[in-house]
Amino acid sequence: MSTPKAVVLLSGGLDSATTLAIAKSQGYACYALSFDYGQRHRLELEAANKVAKHLGVIEHKLIHLNLDSIGGSALTDTHIDVPVTGVAANKIPVTYVPARNTVFLSLGLAWAEVLSAFNLFIGVNAVDYSGYPDCRPEFIQAFEKMANLATKAGVEGHPFKIHTPLINLSKAEIIKQGLNLGVDYSLTVSCYQPIQAHACGVCDACRLRAEGFRALGVVDPTQYIS
Repeated sequence: MSTPKAVVLLSGGLDSATTLAIAKSQGYACYALSFDYGQRHRLELEAANKVAKHLGVIEHKLIHLNLDSIGGSALTDTHIDVPVTGVAANKIPVTYVPARNTVFLSLGLAWAEVLSAFNLFIGVNAVDYSGYPDCRPEFIQAFEKMANLATKAGVEGHPFKIHTPLINLSKAEIIKQGLNLGVDYSLTVSCYQPIQAHACGVCDACRLRAEGFRALGVVDPTQYIS
């Protein structure tokens, strides 16, 4: 039997790098997909390229979008400040990018159908996350159902599966699994607003990342400004 193919969404962050390593460990021939969507910085795209090479994907595709033309998020609109004091309970933070995972998974689905890759991996997490509605299991289940209604492959009996191997893991558990699979976290970027090659150390993404390494009791290779 031929090796099954998978499209893996790769942002260049800690979670997506771990997800790629997991997909590879499960025997998939991996095709990585990244997006230049108008985010604040390109450092994560450089990181995605390094991670893709380090983990040995079959192909790494970069798609250009202009979600900054829509705005509505601190990650795509420089007039909105990135919060540095934590996220209020039961409130979706301004770092939420409207419909981002819906758009990304739709483009991943399109490439997967062309490749006859009936498995898509995304590193969403419903434990240590920032309250984004498109990181919830309900969203993934709904998208998978839609994918199999909307595609030629799905209609013809080749259903797609959306894999979310991190969805119920803490950040420390994610890091532990990645280290066991040989992920080099020094290649990854999680910060929402890095300055040159340094992470800010105060945004929500930096805080969650640092707490994960601290809880696991291993050295965080990230270079923080503060």
